[in-house]
Amino acid sequence: MPTHKQKLIVLCGPTAVGKTELSLQIAERFSCEIVGVDSMQVYRYMDIGTAKPTLAERARIPHYLIDIIAPDDNYTLGRFVKDAGEAIRTICSHENIPLLTGGTGLYFRGLLEGVFDENSFAVEDSGAGEREEIKSTTHTLRKRLHAAGNDVLHRELGEVDPDSAGRIHPNDTQRLIRALEIYYSTGIPWSRHLAGQKKKTSPYQVLKIGLTRPRKELYARIEQRVLYMAEQGLLAEVRKLLAMGYGKELKTMQSIGYRHILNFLSGTWTWEQTLEILARDTRHYAKRQYTWFNSDPEIIWHDVRARDAIFADIENFLTRDTP
Repeated sequence: MPTHKQKLIVLCGPTAVGKTELSLQIAERFSCEIVGVDSMQVYRYMDIGTAKPTLAERARIPHYLIDIIAPDDNYTLGRFVKDAGEAIRTICSHENIPLLTGGTGLYFRGLLEGVFDENSFAVEDSGAGEREEIKSTTHTLRKRLHAAGNDVLHRELGEVDPDSAGRIHPNDTQRLIRALEIYYSTGIPWSRHLAGQKKKTSPYQVLKIGLTRPRKELYARIEQRVLYMAEQGLLAEVRKLLAMGYGKELKTMQSIGYRHILNFLSGTWTWEQTLEILARDTRHYAKRQYTWFNSDPEIIWHDVRARDAIFADIENFLTRDTP
C-alpha cells in the first residue's frame, strides 16, 4: 500500500517582507504550528536585533526553535535539521500542520534536501601529501583573514564561487574559509559540490510559498524596522549581552545588527552612521536572500498582500490527496 508523506508548508522570503504576520494568519486558518527557520532567532536574549515574534504573537500560535540556546553556543545546520525534525513530529502528534517560516535558505535546504557533508573533504581522508597541502591552504587563508580582513576573502570567494559568496556572509569566517579551502583543495567550487550531491528522498510533501514586495516598498520597510529596533532598545540589548559576559568576538555578536551596535559602542561610528549602515547592510542581506530563494524552482512566489491567492494555494495543497 502507498504511504502518504507528511505535508509541510514553507513560507520563505527576505527579511522585513512580512512573514511573521502572514504566518500567524495561515496558522490560525489552517490549524498549523510554526517552526522557525532562522539561524539567529534560536538564541536567547537576542530579541530585538533578530526581530523575533513577540511573546503575544507566540501566545497566539505555538512556535518552535526560538530561544533554545545561549548566544555562546554553536548552532549548526545538522543540529537544526535534528531539532526541526523533532518539532515536526511533535506538531504531527497534535494532528496539526507544520508551517516552516523564516529566511535562512540553507536551513530549508538542509531539512528538505539533506545536509551537505562537507567532511567528505576532511583532511583525514586525504593522502599524506594532500593533507599537508590542505593544512597549508587553511593556514594561509587564516593568516590572510587576520591580515587583510574578511571582506577581502569574501570578494575572492565571489570571483571563484559567486554562488557560495551569495549565501555566505562576510562575517561568517568559518564557512568563508571552508568554502575557499574546498575550492583551492579540489579545484571545484563548493556550490558545485552542493549541486552535485544526490538529494535524499524527502519524507515530506512540501508546498513552498515565497513572499515578495516591490523593492522600494521592501527597502522602506527595512528602514522602518531599523528605526523601530532602535526605539525598542537594541543598544540596551547589546549592552546587556556584554554585561552578561557574551563578548564581541562571538559569532552571534558579529551578526547583522549586533556588530553595528558594537561599532557604535567602540566609537567607530556615530549613532546616525550606525543606523544608516545597518539599513544598508540589511538591504544587501535581503538581496542575498532573494538570490538564494530564486534558485529554487519549486517556490511559488506571491506578493505578500495577495492573501486570497496564497490561501487558495494552501487549501488546494492540503485537500489534494497525493501519496
